[in-house]
Amino acid sequence: MSASSSRNWLLAAVCLAALGMPLSFTGPAVVLPAVRDALGGSPVQLNWVTNAFMLSFGATLMAAGALADAYGRKRVFLLGLAVVAFSGSLLTLAPGILAFDLARALQGLGSAAAFAAGTAALAQVFDGAARTRAFSLIGTSFGVGLSCGAIVSGWLAERFGWQAVMLSPGAVSLAALCIASLAMRESRNSQAMGLDVPGTLSFTAALSLLTLGVLQAPDSGWGSPWVLGALMGAAAMGAVFVAIERRVAHPMLDLSLFRFPRFVGVQLLAAAPAYGFVVLLVLLPIRFIGLEGRSAIEAGAFMFALSGPILVVPTLAASLAHRFSAGAISAVGLLVCAAGLFWLSRCAPGTPLAGMAWPLLLIGAGIGLPWGLMDGLAVSVVPRERAGMASGIFNTVRVAGEGIALALVGAGLTALVTAHLGQVAGASQAAQRVTTGNLSQALALLPGMDRAGLLHAYGAAFGTLLCVLAGVTVLTAFVVFSFLRGQTHAEAGAVALESTAC
Repeated sequence: MSASSSRNWLLAAVCLAALGMPLSFTGPAVVLPAVRDALGGSPVQLNWVTNAFMLSFGATLMAAGALADAYGRKRVFLLGLAVVAFSGSLLTLAPGILAFDLARALQGLGSAAAFAAGTAALAQVFDGAARTRAFSLIGTSFGVGLSCGAIVSGWLAERFGWQAVMLSPGAVSLAALCIASLAMRESRNSQAMGLDVPGTLSFTAALSLLTLGVLQAPDSGWGSPWVLGALMGAAAMGAVFVAIERRVAHPMLDLSLFRFPRFVGVQLLAAAPAYGFVVLLVLLPIRFIGLEGRSAIEAGAFMFALSGPILVVPTLAASLAHRFSAGAISAVGLLVCAAGLFWLSRCAPGTPLAGMAWPLLLIGAGIGLPWGLMDGLAVSVVPRERAGMASGIFNTVRVAGEGIALALVGAGLTALVTAHLGQVAGASQAAQRVTTGNLSQALALLPGMDRAGLLHAYGAAFGTLLCVLAGVTVLTAFVVFSFLRGQTHAEAGAVALESTAC
């Protein structure tokens, strides 16, 4: 196989892997009610279905990149794909929700390894404009998976059951593995320093304890010893992580980059889609299927209105970057997203697609503007020789931020539902169940309330939550603009060049 043919097949393998990763995130949200009916589980355990994947993915992304550089990018890429496929099989065979959650965490580890090693391998065989086109195809593949994941998962669930949804990322990963095993050549960095073990462990511990504390709070209360202990432990491990990274010669995260103001702005921008867009990819399917009683396919159609703009709007952002600063484009996009969130807050449960499509499209289009610029910004706001580390930090902040945002927003929604139910017995327990889509159990805990009353309380709470998220998004827009408005022409050129890679 020629070198040109080999690298094109490698690109195909990495694009397949990128296509499958969003399915691991969007699919479980669509079939969560079915998984709950099959495996049972408390509200906290059901929340871990998504959070276990996000936590392990975000916590190990940088470590996976370091391992790929040190021990071989092909080896780590193939291992990651194999783990994704294997964990998908474990999900369908899980005897209970705890085993299911553990398999989801394993799936996140495999996805992190495949993503980090695959992109690192491509960077070794493509240069200049060819590298930009290659990463553009990866971004397009990811966008297709994100945009179509919910509707494809809905179709699979309706035709073959929830197990087919769990197997779909693994099937795509197996196809990528077969291609890569034949076409990919091994590469490694002979100067790589290996894994920053203390930094990786402390970072993972901090994220895990924070997520555990936030998810447990609605059940045990924010003042319970378990929750306070987890949150204080997270703060302590975060401080340990910072101390380690400041002292080691080759840190996992180079914290000195945060002295560049525009780099700080990019990290804030990376967090914006987490609470303005990504959390809706999980919360809305639960609402549509578990509470409103829509079919999985119908819910997928609703979700396509939200995620579909990600396929086209980033290209518009790349064109606008030639004329306007990335800070201005990103701020406008976030304001548009905030308007969509506020509009969506006016939509009560049961609103037909015709009434919800426009606010969903507005949210997706608004977040698509910064989405199309963030990766290029991450490497353009620091010195060129620090671009690799900057990109790694950015991706870690983005993925870890999504997991934290999901935990916080889920806990916030539970608290709001509890408040809207009022001072009635069982309100807290009912709120936990209704936010995971278990309407029947929630009603059983509230014998004096009918379905319409419970949905009204949930709808009011969901609307309040969306208004809060809209306000946070508006604030983020102004903060990001203040950090990024001083963009240079050189940075603008880099953003325009690289932005198609997302």
